[in-house]
Amino acid sequence: MIRKTVNNVEEALEGIQDGMTFMLGGFGLSGIPENSISELVNKNVKDLTCISNNAGVDDFGLGLLLKKNQIKKMISSYVGENGEFERQMLSGELDVELTPQGTLAAKCQAAQQGFPAIFTPAGYGTEVAEGKEVRDFDGKMYVLEEAYKADFAFIKAWKGDEAGNLIFKGTARNFNPCMCGAAKVTVVEVEELVKPGELDPNQVHIPGIFVQRIFQGKDYEKRIEQKTVREK
Repeated sequence: MIRKTVNNVEEALEGIQDGMTFMLGGFGLSGIPENSISELVNKNVKDLTCISNNAGVDDFGLGLLLKKNQIKKMISSYVGENGEFERQMLSGELDVELTPQGTLAAKCQAAQQGFPAIFTPAGYGTEVAEGKEVRDFDGKMYVLEEAYKADFAFIKAWKGDEAGNLIFKGTARNFNPCMCGAAKVTVVEVEELVKPGELDPNQVHIPGIFVQRIFQGKDYEKRIEQKTVREK
């Protein structure tokens, strides 16, 4: 059995450099790779391009990298709850490429599956389609979108084994699965790391072939952006 385990987050992030492009799983603060983001902050890598649904909040998640001006470009579907993201975008400090959410997921999946591009109807007739090839399929217009190219994908899973097989939990099963294998190197942090054979094969969401490095994470905060409660 091929083992993909590394000892810690420092070892998992070996090879990262300034100017790289990263994919980061999560939706808001749900299922974000907290340990990997913290290590990116510690390493102070700069001029990064980050592909992620959004950028968390001002003081957590990708907001920590934005706060230190380590990100030069965000490729996201929306600004979300991050005031610093909004400020940098409006001031021109940050290059932002807003992409329809389904297109963002599909471009990750295309990279994961080895396809160079997809055709999507989303964005046709808008600024999203400017400068891109459009084609008619059965009377409907579609826009050509190239698959993403990334150096590293940072993923958070609930449970994994030493071979890299992964199980996601609840809403953390968001952009994480479709980013696995979509970059040159996929790094996964898990809450629980087990021996090969301990996971029920019928419960595995992503097979280990899509993973290059996996490690046991720690000290997860799992913050919630917005709490909705009702009166008793």
